Amino acid sequence: MINTPDKPAFLNVAASATGRRWIGPSVEEDRLSEAMTQATGLPAPLCRTLVRRGIGAEDATTFLAPTLRDLLPDPHAMRDMEKAAARFLHAVATREKIAIFADYDVDGGTSAALIITWLRDMGLPSTLYIPDRIDEGYGPNDEAMEMLARDHDLIICVDCGTLSHGPIAAAKGADVVVLDHHLGGETLPGALAVVNPNRQDESGDLGHLCAAGVVFLMLVESNRQLRAKGEKGPDMMAMLDLVALATVADVAPLIGVNRAFVRQGLTVMARRQRIGLTALADVAGLDATPTSYHLGFLLGPRVNAGGRIGKADLGARLLATIDRHEATALAARLDQLNTERREVEAQVRDLAFEQATERGLDGPLVWAAGEGWHPGVVGIVAARLKEATNRPAVVIGLDGPEGKGSGRSVSGIDLGAAIQRTAAEGLLIKGGGHKMAAGLTVARDQLDAAMQRLGDLLAKQGAGDIGPADLRLDGILMPGAATVELIDQIENAGPFGAGAPAPRFAFPDCQILFAKQVGANHLKISFGDGLGARIDAISFGAMDGPLGPMLMGHNGARFHLAGRLEINIWQGRQSVQLRLEDAAPAH
Repeated sequence: MINTPDKPAFLNVAASATGRRWIGPSVEEDRLSEAMTQATGLPAPLCRTLVRRGIGAEDATTFLAPTLRDLLPDPHAMRDMEKAAARFLHAVATREKIAIFADYDVDGGTSAALIITWLRDMGLPSTLYIPDRIDEGYGPNDEAMEMLARDHDLIICVDCGTLSHGPIAAAKGADVVVLDHHLGGETLPGALAVVNPNRQDESGDLGHLCAAGVVFLMLVESNRQLRAKGEKGPDMMAMLDLVALATVADVAPLIGVNRAFVRQGLTVMARRQRIGLTALADVAGLDATPTSYHLGFLLGPRVNAGGRIGKADLGARLLATIDRHEATALAARLDQLNTERREVEAQVRDLAFEQATERGLDGPLVWAAGEGWHPGVVGIVAARLKEATNRPAVVIGLDGPEGKGSGRSVSGIDLGAAIQRTAAEGLLIKGGGHKMAAGLTVARDQLDAAMQRLGDLLAKQGAGDIGPADLRLDGILMPGAATVELIDQIENAGPFGAGAPAPRFAFPDCQILFAKQVGANHLKISFGDGLGARIDAISFGAMDGPLGPMLMGHNGARFHLAGRLEINIWQGRQSVQLRLEDAAPAH
């Protein structure tokens, strides 16, 4: 977010403990929120959240209860969809051999699991192929596609394939269908069908879908074509848990149909009928009703761990299995790999931050490259750099004459397009992705030139002019008004995540009643406003920056506190908790 110094600081906080300017609702948002509260009788904090999401009073009730029926787009809105589904159903009807070539991340794994499950329900086995991140890299390769084409009639590429001209041409003797969402090039590969809302000849109206969303729509279209013949397809609603997991883990914006996918997918997941996800939830210690937070921070990283530092197909196999013993074993292995991944990530993160800081953190691109950095964690480290600097970030692991890297972007800056342009100009061996995340391969001797050019392209988009991220607040809340009931009501405006941030409230002029460090670097406090109400708060990583020490040494001073409300469940009891993000002295 670009800094807005012309706007008055909310609660007069021009520079908080974390150095941010607080920005509150505009006069217009205040007016609309008040009008909505009067018209609907909904709580004022909920109305503020709806107004911030661009919802009018007349649409509030519908928005709070999204249905897939109302929001599901017509699959035919995407090019090649009818052709892809027809070829898929022909393979099913004639009992052809089908292979699924999937990316090694959560979106690829869930996309593969969706098709495997659908085919299994129709009595047809399929072959899963997921490339090794280190040995094969992202997307289809000539050798794998040749091999699959020898033994299969149809190859379905999911979450990859849109830029794979050579490998798809190498699949001689088999038809190839691509179901993807990554940015398309000027020409498409020679596949029978390329279904991708981010093809250059698409409108972009469905560009927010992840690959699993595209696969789901293809299966919906397949069921529709079956119904037209008087036949019945598998239950698509039961598969929404997979689509929800992919949508959140792939950081797809929670707007439009994505919102319904996640809302209804969480409901399906809560029934604990998919044994792989249930085993994973148990090993991750998820003992509450699942939320989008759990998908993004508990389940997603574990599914990803196989593709990052283990065997690439573990996540997809877990999500598709119907064998309880296999599910238990795979979930335990992924949990172990996730622990190992965190250790590897911490080592690379420290080195990358040190290097990027030496290079400078105020340019249009923050980047770091290191010898032997594990390709499986460079994307996560890039995300950490991006969060710390509010700049697009790229982190590259060098190995021999090449480096493989991953990038993450900030709102309003299209990193995928800039990387694709740099690759087209010959400075990268290959590269692509979408606006917020992308991957690249670069020759070691071209590294500096490629990063310079990428930085120049990002500067043209305004990446060099971004100031420290303002802290956007949805308004003031007093401790006594923060109840479990209010949080439940606000949750109905969710799910919250990418493109739909959870509301953040300021608690003004509060007294710190209790403060202690927990774990290596976290802070736990209780606070109140002197009127009897008391709220617990947790701030992760606060002791690594100025926020934790400031509140630990409060000496009775009063503070404005800002964060997001959540429900804490302890021994079956629910209580309000603030996920504390920032604070400032209340002068």
